[in-house]
Amino acid sequence: MNLTPWIITGITVTVVYFLDVWENKYIKSIFDWVPAILLVYLIPAAVSYVLGLDFSQEKIHDYSKDFFIPLAIVTVMGSLSLGQLKAIGYKPIVLFVAGSFFIALFPIIFVMGFSETTLVAETLSMNGFWKGIPPIVGSWIGGSTSQLVLKELVECPEAIFLSVLVMDNILVNVWTILMFQGIKNSNRLNLWFKITDKGIPEEIREEKQKPMAVWITVVILLAVVFVTNYFVESFVGKVVLLSIVGLALGNFVPRWNFKFSLKAGAILILVVMAILGLKLRFDTLGFDVSFFGFLVVWLFGHFIFMVLIAKLMNINMAWVPIASMANVGGIATAPAVTAAYEKKWMPHAIVLAILSMATGTFWGMLTIYFLKVTVGS
Repeated sequence: MNLTPWIITGITVTVVYFLDVWENKYIKSIFDWVPAILLVYLIPAAVSYVLGLDFSQEKIHDYSKDFFIPLAIVTVMGSLSLGQLKAIGYKPIVLFVAGSFFIALFPIIFVMGFSETTLVAETLSMNGFWKGIPPIVGSWIGGSTSQLVLKELVECPEAIFLSVLVMDNILVNVWTILMFQGIKNSNRLNLWFKITDKGIPEEIREEKQKPMAVWITVVILLAVVFVTNYFVESFVGKVVLLSIVGLALGNFVPRWNFKFSLKAGAILILVVMAILGLKLRFDTLGFDVSFFGFLVVWLFGHFIFMVLIAKLMNINMAWVPIASMANVGGIATAPAVTAAYEKKWMPHAIVLAILSMATGTFWGMLTIYFLKVTVGS
């Protein structure tokens, strides 16, 4: 077995992880614009390019699909607490789900309505950019885990996937800035839309019991993956089963270690992305302006749709940027944006972001099904 790709992956993940958690303002400013998930994908590709080596056919990719990705799924799903979700209240959750619904189904409606345009007929269909849409859905709703799973499910080419990552990174950074400004003006929007319900959600109580030992948690997670691999051959089947099992672990196993589960999932995502980077070839990279414009329309449409839903439900407009960041941003940016309005709501934003991580893959699978019917073959 060739150890070189394993060494490159290990060093890349270790360096990027520790740089990401390093409390240095200059390093932090870099990661604000080039997130760890993108950097860990580019470094192995750059090393391969400099060394003139091709690792695209190495066995490490099989290990990633059969072991690392399934392990990432079950750990992320195991971090969702249904008890904490209940404390948020139904209105913010309905608003969040509405945002996810728009993200997952807008591309389908757009393709059906503008099938004769150059964007749909050539860029999405002929040039295959439609395979970049499900990873975007996964990124916006579920985060990196869903993005990776959907990339495998739709068999998105590496060149298109890198283009999607770059465009997604640009949009999410800009969107985060806009949501920071948007949530500060929530009270004005409440007056403008005549919102009267500004109720405070129930406080989320932290689990006071001592969590399960890390080694026991690891043994359980590994056992689940090995048993699933033994009995289930279909990758889609593994995704569904591991998602259900992970959710069950997080909510029915006493003293489940939510904190470790979430942290382990984050590290596993970096590992999978680093391995994917070994397949990337820079000479195939392209940036399609029309596709980027489509993403901009898609993202702003998502926000406008959520504003309308918030008005219909008479819910505080602050929940719109919170739910949007839980969808598009994730577990780091959602509470940060929330803190600009009400720090007491930060735990609720985190729970919504975890809900996003848990459901993104399924929304993306729905998107894949309809896209294959309308665009793909």
